[in-house]
Amino acid sequence: MMNKKRPKHLALYLIKLPLPGFVSILHRVSGFFLFLALPLLLWMLQASMRSIETYTQLVELLHHPLSKLVLLGLLWSFWHHFCAGIRYLAIDLHFVSSLAQARASSKWVIGVSLLLTVLTGGWLC
Repeated sequence: MMNKKRPKHLALYLIKLPLPGFVSILHRVSGFFLFLALPLLLWMLQASMRSIETYTQLVELLHHPLSKLVLLGLLWSFWHHFCAGIRYLAIDLHFVSSLAQARASSKWVIGVSLLLTVLTGGWLC
């Protein structure tokens, strides 16, 4: 029999999440942001092709710094979701099998997604 007192609630703010867990949460968050951005992106596509007037209005809107920041966040969401998806595919195919490989691949996902965001963001702006 156990006389040990167990906590009545789980204090989530006290749990130190390992890097692979952090990458997993970011993968879900980035996918959620991409899903929420679909109407915005489709509206931008429609505005860019409807007429020259709507295209120039869209271009003016996209030159605003806040618009660039939102698009940069979406760009990071895309690259992180893409790189993490490849990581999970590698895990499912048993290319990543040890804890050390899982940690290393998490570092790679973060590094490569940030690098690709900087490269493509700099190229687009």
